[in-house]
Amino acid sequence: MWKQELREAFTQPEALLASLGLDPRLAAPAAARQFPFLVPRSFARLMIPGDPDDPLLRQVLPIANELEEQPGYSTDPVGDTQSRRATGLLRKYQGRALLLVTGACALHCRYCFRRHFPYARDTLVHDRDQGAMALLAADPGISEVVLSGGDPLMLDNEPLARLLNRLTAMAHVRRIRLHTRLPVVLPSRVNPSLCALLSRSRLPIAFVIHANHAREISNVPVRNALGALHGTGATLLNQSVLLRGVNSDAASLIDLSETLFDAGVLPYYLHLLDPVTGAAHFEVPLAEARSIMNQLRTALPGYLVPKLVREVRGAACKEPCG
Repeated sequence: MWKQELREAFTQPEALLASLGLDPRLAAPAAARQFPFLVPRSFARLMIPGDPDDPLLRQVLPIANELEEQPGYSTDPVGDTQSRRATGLLRKYQGRALLLVTGACALHCRYCFRRHFPYARDTLVHDRDQGAMALLAADPGISEVVLSGGDPLMLDNEPLARLLNRLTAMAHVRRIRLHTRLPVVLPSRVNPSLCALLSRSRLPIAFVIHANHAREISNVPVRNALGALHGTGATLLNQSVLLRGVNSDAASLIDLSETLFDAGVLPYYLHLLDPVTGAAHFEVPLAEARSIMNQLRTALPGYLVPKLVREVRGAACKEPCG
C-alpha cells in the first residue's frame, strides 16, 4: 500500500498548488529542478486549501528564494564529508556511528541539510557495505548505530531486517536509532510486517520522527502509526527544525509539544536551521530563538521542552543554544 501511495505522490509543485486552489505561479520551476519536488498525497491532505502561507506547504514548496546565494551557507553545512569513514558510514560523535542506508525520502523538505549530498556514490547498498560493516564490527567503542539517509524506512522490510540482524550480532552495539519522517508523511509504511520485525529485535530501538508542526501528527493514520511503533517496544522521540513561517513562534511549538505527548512521543531537539544552500529564507536568528525558548519554558513542563541546539562542523557534540 505504501509503495502505491508513493507512486501517486505529487511530483510537480504546480499540481499540488492546483489541488489546493492556489496559483501555480507560486512555485519556482528552477528551484524544483535544482532539488526535485516530492509530496505524498497523505501529507498534502493535511494542508489548508487556499492558504499560500500554510506551514506544511511552506516546508515543501520550491520558491525563488532558494536560488539566492547567501554568505555562510554551503552545500555541506554540517561537515558530512569530513566525517566519512567508509561508503555510507559517518563518525561524528563518541560512541555513535551513522549509516546512510538510502538516499530516498518520501517527502522532499526544502530545508534539508543533505539536499546536495552525493547519495549516488555514498550510501550503504548491499554490494558496497563491506567496509562500513567491518569498521562497525571492529570498534568496541560504538554503542549506538544511527540509521539515516534519506529515510531508513524507505528500505523494504527484507533488507531492513538483514541490516538490523547484522547490527544486533555485534556484541558491543547496545541500541539502534532510526531517524525517519515516514510515520508522519506516509503512515501506511508502518504496517504489521514492519512492526513484527521491529518487535523481534534483541536491541532497544529508538525512533526519532521529524515533525515540525502539530497538524502533521493530529490525524488518525499518523496517530495509529505512532501507536503501532510504540507497541513494538520502541522509544519515540521527536526533533524539529526551527523554521521561519512554519513554527517560528511559541504558540506553534507549545501546540507541537502537547500534541506529540498526546501521540506518545517526547520532544528531543529543536534545531536551529543548518545553513544549507537554498534554505536561508527559513532562518530564525539565535536571539529570537532564545526568546521563543523562554516562552516555552514558562508554558510547558520541563519534559515537554525540547533542547535548542545547532550542529557545528567538527564539534564533539550538538551545541546547546539556550
